[in-house]
Amino acid sequence: MKKFLIVVDMQKDFVDGALGTKEACAIVPAAAEKIKGFDGEIFVTFDTHFENYMETAEGKKLPVPHCIKGTDGWKLDKDIAAALEAKRYTPVEKYTFGSVKLPEMIKQAAGDDDLTVELIGLCTDICVISNALLLKANFPEAAIAVDENCCAGVTPEKHDAAIETMKSCQIDII
Repeated sequence: MKKFLIVVDMQKDFVDGALGTKEACAIVPAAAEKIKGFDGEIFVTFDTHFENYMETAEGKKLPVPHCIKGTDGWKLDKDIAAALEAKRYTPVEKYTFGSVKLPEMIKQAAGDDDLTVELIGLCTDICVISNALLLKANFPEAAIAVDENCCAGVTPEKHDAAIETMKSCQIDII
């Protein structure tokens, strides 16, 4: 059985930067502990935009430049980066909410073994749920879980709504 942890977009701009929230700041210690204690393969997604962000479809609907590649806001939160220092992990740049590459990367890493996937990160109601649903669609028989204490949404209400939606889609909530 292969175990995978997906650390979704724990970047400065989502924690305490351009789109940061007090709820995002509050989950950092639990997320860092989860990473330190995880025994399995880790994939870390990076929301990745470029200087033309405001001209993109996302930029027109969310006109807040964030996670521009090469900026401080694109980098991992310092405590998350420190937790990952002692671990091997695979970075995954993604240019939209969910990574279509991630399921293929996990398939390759798992080979013929059964697998479990756990997700943590930001934001519950956008990128966490998008990646959880993509993974559930690609691995319908695998246990896909989200640790709600290691996630935060754009608002607490949206976090709760995303958790309920994922439960409806047979994603386990820890």
